Amino acid sequence: MSAPILEMRGITKTFPGVTALSDVRLTVRAGEIHAICGENGAGKSTLMKVLSGVHPHGSYAGEIRFEGAPTAFKDIRASERHGIVIIHQELALVPHLSIAENIFLGNEQAARGFIDWNDTLRRASALLKRVGLREKPQTPVAGIGVGKQQLVEIAKALSKEVKLLILDEPTAALNDEDSAKLLDLIVELREQGIACIIISHKLNEIRQITDAVTVLRDGRTIETLTVRAAPVRRTATGAPDPDAAAELSEDRIIRGMVGRDLDHRFPDRTPYEGEDGPALDVRGWTVRHPVDHRRTVVDDVSVTVRRGEIVGVAGLMGAGRTELAMSVFGRSYGQYVAGEVAVNGRTVSTRTVPAAIDAGIAYVTEDRKQYGLNLIDTINRNISLASLPGMRRRGVVDEHHERAVAERYRTSMNIKAPTVFEEVGRLSGGNQQKVVLSKWIHADPEVLILDEPTRGIDVGAKYEIYTVIDRLAAQGRAVLFISSELPELLGMCDRIYTMAEGRLTGEVTRAEATQEVLMRHMTTTTSSGS
Repeated sequence: MSAPILEMRGITKTFPGVTALSDVRLTVRAGEIHAICGENGAGKSTLMKVLSGVHPHGSYAGEIRFEGAPTAFKDIRASERHGIVIIHQELALVPHLSIAENIFLGNEQAARGFIDWNDTLRRASALLKRVGLREKPQTPVAGIGVGKQQLVEIAKALSKEVKLLILDEPTAALNDEDSAKLLDLIVELREQGIACIIISHKLNEIRQITDAVTVLRDGRTIETLTVRAAPVRRTATGAPDPDAAAELSEDRIIRGMVGRDLDHRFPDRTPYEGEDGPALDVRGWTVRHPVDHRRTVVDDVSVTVRRGEIVGVAGLMGAGRTELAMSVFGRSYGQYVAGEVAVNGRTVSTRTVPAAIDAGIAYVTEDRKQYGLNLIDTINRNISLASLPGMRRRGVVDEHHERAVAERYRTSMNIKAPTVFEEVGRLSGGNQQKVVLSKWIHADPEVLILDEPTRGIDVGAKYEIYTVIDRLAAQGRAVLFISSELPELLGMCDRIYTMAEGRLTGEVTRAEATQEVLMRHMTTTTSSGS
């Protein structure tokens, strides 16, 4: 067993009124892939910010030892000089700069006060080859996909002679193919002696590539579990794990995360059996790309959702699911070509977002941080955003009413925050998503379009979100549920549409749906029945 490259001992970090970390311990060995798991708000990101110098030495209690020596990082540059590099979930790339410029941004290859472009391009090419990215270093980052951008970030880390690479939700926005390539690269880095810390909610990936898992709960270290080797597993206190003889399963990790067995991943749901007419009826919807008007991104799509029904939309990345949702909701994406939208049998206008809201349609975006929330504003202001006309009194927002509404949702949605005046950007991903849902529930829509509603959310918070969705359907709302996680669609939906290359390719009932059936429809380019 290799010696530890990182030891964090007794790390305690507080914010006003909140203890984010309490006596946390973490040991990572050289050449090891070490996962950190926990519910949203468990302290994972805060711990990594302490390690990388975002929270500087002196702002927390405890000791950090790297390569056997104590450290006192004052900022992120200090940690990078020691070989610790963090890649955040929101990639830190400049879209209009080239791949090479992004790799060496802040670390330019200069000679006599001028950038040496020949050396920059030569070194960038070598780094791209090392991470398996077949792109020219002069290519603008805006012209490559998210999966390739993730590889650019790793190339950037390698340019800094990384010894410990921290990846925060590295595959959250990637399709299955790009995820597999990235995981293979992480394993290759381990073979080169580079240690990796991965924060991820995808437990199947954790079991696939990691050597050890440390579980955090409520800001404390609960246990560290060995995945790949077979030495005795030990709890946070050093005692042998009573489940040491058992194979490390996803359920075992979940039990550590939530403090109990999660017997059911999805709420018990009575399949929809109503025969009402559709609450949402989209007919012949066709949309072209916003820039390349020759390219059709949604091609003659028709979908229906009845009151009380949850209908899924499955598809691989680029299938047109989000484009469909955004274009229906106020034509927020692309160039409209043709199609009609009807709500409760009445054709409605969705030319603008206010018109779509007035028609009874709500849209929970897949990117809550960019499109769903005002991160620098408070919980109560975010919840009221879609319902401001109903909040006003004599032409001015009634702040007492606004606060009362927010308090009601803070309680009913179990939003973990000290007050409704907490800044939304400080909340965990799961609690941010609950704020987004609260905003649209308060708008009292007939139709709720959910686009990746549990992306980047831990298993405990997912179950809470599923319960909210099930409750909304039970109240008679029509729910269109877009997700890249097939088990999620199978567990929640009454029917599932499949899309590929902008077209509908299938419609499958709950009884007929399996992952294999859905994948077959998702990988065809011709329309077919169930």
